[in-house]
Amino acid sequence: MHHLRNARFVFALFLLAVTSGFTGLPLHAAALQTDASQAIQRGAAEAMPATPPLDLDDLEHRTFEYFWQTANPQNGLVPDHWPLGKEPFASIAATGFALTAYPIGVERGWITRDQAKQRVLTTLRFFANAPQGPAEDGMSGYHGFFYHFLDMQKGVRYARWVEVSTIDTTLLMAGVLFDQTYFDQNDPQEKEIRDLADKLYRGIDWKWAQVRPPRIGMGWTPGGKFIDHDWEGYDEAMILYVLALASPTHAVKPDAWAAWTSTYDRTWGSFMGSQPHVGFAPLFGHQFSHAWIDFRGIQDAYMRRRGLDYFENSARSTIGQRAYAIANPLHFRGYGEDVWGLTACNGPGEITWEHEGTQTLFAGYSARGADADRVFDDGTIAPTAAISSIAFTPEISLRAIQEMYRRYGPWLYSDYGFKDAFNPSFELNAPLRTGSVVPGQGWFDNEYLGLDQGPIVLMIENYRSGFVWKVMRSNPYIRKGLQRAGFKGGWLSDQNQASNIPRKRADERVLAAAQ
Repeated sequence: MHHLRNARFVFALFLLAVTSGFTGLPLHAAALQTDASQAIQRGAAEAMPATPPLDLDDLEHRTFEYFWQTANPQNGLVPDHWPLGKEPFASIAATGFALTAYPIGVERGWITRDQAKQRVLTTLRFFANAPQGPAEDGMSGYHGFFYHFLDMQKGVRYARWVEVSTIDTTLLMAGVLFDQTYFDQNDPQEKEIRDLADKLYRGIDWKWAQVRPPRIGMGWTPGGKFIDHDWEGYDEAMILYVLALASPTHAVKPDAWAAWTSTYDRTWGSFMGSQPHVGFAPLFGHQFSHAWIDFRGIQDAYMRRRGLDYFENSARSTIGQRAYAIANPLHFRGYGEDVWGLTACNGPGEITWEHEGTQTLFAGYSARGADADRVFDDGTIAPTAAISSIAFTPEISLRAIQEMYRRYGPWLYSDYGFKDAFNPSFELNAPLRTGSVVPGQGWFDNEYLGLDQGPIVLMIENYRSGFVWKVMRSNPYIRKGLQRAGFKGGWLSDQNQASNIPRKRADERVLAAAQ
């Protein structure tokens, strides 16, 4: 979970006062009407001769390899970050992305179905047999939920600062349920996958986590007990409520969804010339739920009242963030129409820079973002932000991929695709949290983060084929949860329509959002 990933979570800067009078440069519809192939061709034409355009398949494949190569083959756990360094812990949320990535690898021909089957079985068997209980140490979870970070080798709570996390368990379960639907063949191993998936999902006691009902709490620790915060909209927890509503054993009532959406109006508004939408500054909040659930054309009561759907909402937020980078009110180096993207990611460290009578506060790992609700920007760009919006805004995301690769590829693109973050404005001689400074270019991270790698694989695949969405539309729990939340229309109205939603619809929504 990005909200609680680091116990040393750093400050947030609220700069709406600075940007509220800033209309920015509007996105012209003509600029967004260029199709994906033309965007790639333009990127190639502008590239230096020594830098051919980046192939999207290469990016998706390299990012997939993060999960395939770094997971512990003995228990299936996926590292939170790589290289592991001095903190060798696994992320259960990253493991959920991995469980979804493996079938993508099968469909793309990178691994065999048998290889994916064995890795998934190893992972599900581990979680099904992992110790659960209230003890401080030696446990993997409690009440069906799991600890946010687990020891990579032992599979138990990594340290006493780690919480039992409701959102990270949700993202793990999204991968589990994806595998339950994908592995549909009539053989003993695929049947075991389906049975284990059902066992794990049924074991989650969602009602236990409703400390202050009807909302669901963020987590629990044996020492500190329940965290004093609940999930309320809008952020990455849409999928949490969908799964909680669909549970066959411990389902929450529909009033939980009403409570979740009751706070939307706090962040409803326009940003940097974008059309009105429910805001959430870091882009991961607009991407995580969409990585698994196809929100195109389906609406709950709130979105019916507003006249849009969550897919278009995410497109509008993405467009606003790009417009913010073009306006660049804080004058950071490198920002522009093809270099943009703020989300939760690594950074150079908690460092203050005094220059020309101003003060810039840099951060380490933090939830950067820019939207109607807030702005937190220290010049650090995360490639995953633009890339994982590719399903919402294909033209501008493809251009960002090519430009980041063309301009920064030697320091930013490596074995597992784009490294987590970079900051062209940072060239200070100071102790760094991660990464290094390249003279004349800025700071570049040396780590990959599983939570940022996962959406890249899933959303590129959804852009290319809609594969993850198609599989999850067939999962009865996903359908039930959406219906209990009040969603109607689109593929929920017609089962036969589910696998035949044309790719063009996503592009049409992006254009509508930009007009």
